[in-house]
Amino acid sequence: MQSYGFIINNERCIGCHACSTACKSENSVPLGVHRTWVKSTETGIYPDTQRHFQVTRCNHCDNPPCVRICPTGAMRQMDNGIVEFDGNACIGCKACMQACPYDSIYIDPETNTAAKCHYCSHRVSVGMEPACVVVCPAHAIIAGDIADPDSEIARTLSRAKVTVRKPEQGTAPKLFYIAGSDVNLHPTVTERRPLTFAAADALPAPGGAPPREHDQPRANGDARRLPQLQGLPEHGPLRLGGRQAQHMAQVGYNAQHRVPWHWQVPAYLVTKAIGAGVWMLLALAWLLDLASYETSTAIYGGAVALLMMTLTTAFLVLDLERPDRFLYILLRPQWRSWLARGSVLLIGYSTLLGLYWGLETLGHLGVMSVDLTTYRPAWLLVLGLFGTGVAIYTAFLFGQAEGRDLWQNPLLPIHLVLQATMMGAAALWMAESFGVLNSELSSVVRWTLGSCLLADLFVILLGEFGMSHASEVAARAAHEISGGRFRHIFWGGAIVVGHALPLLLLTVATPAAQIGAAIFVTAGLYAYEYAFVMAPQEIPNA
Repeated sequence: MQSYGFIINNERCIGCHACSTACKSENSVPLGVHRTWVKSTETGIYPDTQRHFQVTRCNHCDNPPCVRICPTGAMRQMDNGIVEFDGNACIGCKACMQACPYDSIYIDPETNTAAKCHYCSHRVSVGMEPACVVVCPAHAIIAGDIADPDSEIARTLSRAKVTVRKPEQGTAPKLFYIAGSDVNLHPTVTERRPLTFAAADALPAPGGAPPREHDQPRANGDARRLPQLQGLPEHGPLRLGGRQAQHMAQVGYNAQHRVPWHWQVPAYLVTKAIGAGVWMLLALAWLLDLASYETSTAIYGGAVALLMMTLTTAFLVLDLERPDRFLYILLRPQWRSWLARGSVLLIGYSTLLGLYWGLETLGHLGVMSVDLTTYRPAWLLVLGLFGTGVAIYTAFLFGQAEGRDLWQNPLLPIHLVLQATMMGAAALWMAESFGVLNSELSSVVRWTLGSCLLADLFVILLGEFGMSHASEVAARAAHEISGGRFRHIFWGGAIVVGHALPLLLLTVATPAAQIGAAIFVTAGLYAYEYAFVMAPQEIPNA
């Protein structure tokens, strides 16, 4: 069994960038993106300074999370251990970018598909070494089969002290560093914004807008010193885990990466919660005889849910870099991916709901004689279960996105079910203003909405952000939400608009208050999901 890997000897590396240049030439990598790059960081205070180089690329992990999350199998692990990709199968969902803890994957601007270092597998397959190894003038890069005890890489590993990036992620990376520097191995040692780059390209904000302040590298002549971390003295010592870092650390060169997911993902989370939550609540209320069944309510609930599921699908497709390949999820699914599993749940739920809604509507209009009385409990049970699956599967998808530690939260499945129930109650509470609900169901919906708002506040403030986090990266992302860049969206939008105002309006029994409460709950959930999705992506992985 082969297992190909790399060793980067930082005692030999001179930072010439020959490896990254050879990689671009060999693999026709477009300008602006990188499969291999040489990160350089400067530490100390003049005149006592040092420069540290680090060749950075895909780690070809033994346990690659990018392979598990890919819904079409475009990312795959070969028998020799190389993590390869198939651009012809990629739909551009960018899930692999979220799963990679090393920020090694990018979207090719020419093909709009994911790409990364593939170990020059076309060369390895004919007995040649990767281009970066051949071109390195100092023999600082060693490549080969780790499982072969006679190979140079295996012999070097047996005698040299090596380190890897983020071993705590459990990916078993096979990119080893000799004399690896903490300030390069751990990207959060240096503050991301503002940065002083010796040379780099600024990335535009999404949609072609001018670069944001924290995306724009400062000019080389800007000699201002960087605070190490927010809240620490400008030249105070940095601590990383138990390790002592230098007094001054700033990035001299690095490859910047765009944020993969944008507004479409928070919007999809909101519409999905409404579409699933309406029938989760209706099915539960009717199956438990908490309210009498009303055909008009079923027709209204079905219409709302189907509209929301249509919007959910639209947002998912809009976020793809290759929307023309959306059906690949169904035509060539990779079943370990919760993106593929979730697509089946979405389609199954929408199909069953559409069939039930159509039968009820046709019978109600007298177009055809339909009596669902006998089979209605079974229909309700199936729709309720599918709705719960639709609500909850994203928690497992986020769990596969191992590059974003904040999303690795065991509370997330419970929280998503709670949010879906809350949104379903909000949508039905709006229906109360039109007289769609009978008095029994109206009471159930009102109490459910109030209870879910209070429970959601408890989960957010005490569960999501009130407890300590398992990693520094997760803690930083949480701070960005509650006390950093997204604090106004979180406190003003999610907490005040999304919870406090609806709770207040629940005490007012007027149609305007009911509509207002539903709108505020929806806006508040979008604010929360926007912060929750975007903040972890602001924490650098490379």
